Amino acid sequence: MASGHPWEISPFQRALYTFIVMVGAFMAILDTTVVDVIVPKLTGPLATDMYGVQWIITSYMVAAAIGLLLCEYLIKNFGSKAVYLAGVALFSLASLACGLSSSLEQIIAARIVQGLGEALIMVTSHVMVFSYFPPERKGLAMGIFALGVSFAPALGPTVGGYLTEYYNWRMVFFINVPIGLILVIAGLLYLPREEERERISLNFLSLFLLSLATVALLVMLSKGQQYGWFNSVEIGFLLYLSLVGYLLYGLVELHSERRLIDFSLFRRSDFTNGILIYFFILGFSMYQYFYLLPVYYEHIKGLPTLQAGIAVFAFALFIGIFSPVAGLLSDRMGAKPTIAIATLIYLFTALFLLPRLNYYTPLSQAILLTIPFGIGMGMFFAPVTVLLLKSAPPERSELAIVLMDYVRFVGGSFGTALATNNMEYFKNLHFDRMVEIQNREYLQWFLERVERLLELPREVVEEVFRRYELFMSYNYGFSNTFFHAALWALLGTLFVIALFLGKERNENSGSP
Repeated sequence: MASGHPWEISPFQRALYTFIVMVGAFMAILDTTVVDVIVPKLTGPLATDMYGVQWIITSYMVAAAIGLLLCEYLIKNFGSKAVYLAGVALFSLASLACGLSSSLEQIIAARIVQGLGEALIMVTSHVMVFSYFPPERKGLAMGIFALGVSFAPALGPTVGGYLTEYYNWRMVFFINVPIGLILVIAGLLYLPREEERERISLNFLSLFLLSLATVALLVMLSKGQQYGWFNSVEIGFLLYLSLVGYLLYGLVELHSERRLIDFSLFRRSDFTNGILIYFFILGFSMYQYFYLLPVYYEHIKGLPTLQAGIAVFAFALFIGIFSPVAGLLSDRMGAKPTIAIATLIYLFTALFLLPRLNYYTPLSQAILLTIPFGIGMGMFFAPVTVLLLKSAPPERSELAIVLMDYVRFVGGSFGTALATNNMEYFKNLHFDRMVEIQNREYLQWFLERVERLLELPREVVEEVFRRYELFMSYNYGFSNTFFHAALWALLGTLFVIALFLGKERNENSGSP
């Protein structure tokens, strides 16, 4: 670029560059939740069962995690623009392959490539958008970026429900192809090229060990419920492999001249606290609600996929509205106070509003109760990102973003696993409690009356009643699961408080 700084561009150029980059990020992250909606519908077309199609999600997640670890090396050596466009091209070609797949093996192979493309898109788009705005407007930059990271996943169930109801599951993938083609052409023509690049080498041994540990951990978290967690030899082996991988990675890094990750970033308290806030509040807590709310609307309220998506869109809309607002607040009053406000709104919603959702909650009331969740989440992402990037040296901004996305990924996997496990645990707990307190004589009398009244076989009546008990235990278990998701946010709040207990000095960027 001709100017001294990447943000020394005209307002039109800034808008154009940001739009091109944000469409790619929005497309990539939207696809993750859109695919979640259609996965249960793929058992027939791909001739497999639910456990088979779960690998469509798991393979993508694993590939994206490994891709994240490569991003700093690729950006330093080839530049953000080249890596971004390569990511868009990979993602689009893999989407085409997913849509054309006729077997489970084919779509899993395509999803691996798609996951790698998503990792390249997300890190580079983050770096590029942040670079297009001057220091005093970094909050606004991250508010705009939050539209992709926070708004797109919540919009996924709506888009997925519409495409599958009015077209077919293949359209979920095919729709990415023309968008990706247009983005590659527009990026080649208009996106600025970085003049200076730092050539770095890659620590392959560290990359292998960290990738091995991450893959084992993510597969364990995604398959734990299926295999029975620690009653399973497979899960025990994956946990062992993950722990050994992380331990060997740490030992190799201690004796490496070129480390894969520069852990000196964590000497800055703002960076460490920001990462832990991101890990616990976003990953462990918010991602549980992302997973639970569509399930609640579909399986407890009994809404069709499209209507459930529309209900989810209600709070997604407020994520989109308040993401730029949070960015502007970060620029005006600082990142830390904005994080505190967002955390308070989110905690109030998670502790006192969302646990009230159950089968008997009217749909309009359920939608209203989730709106503060959208506000809290919309206000959360931008200030945390600004805090992290301002507390990292400029030459380590790519690594800071990689670490952010890595902890979001791993934390989100933990959150989803926790939600699944808690739903099952509390459902069983409520079912056992129902059975314990039943009046057996009255129950037998009631079942006999239903049998005579409806002229149905006794076995049918008992099975219907058992399913009713299961549904109600599932219903009441949801409230417990919602509440327990909030407890992880309480843990994350400790690190929000820690932001205000000491003064951080950022030599490069100043205090956020």
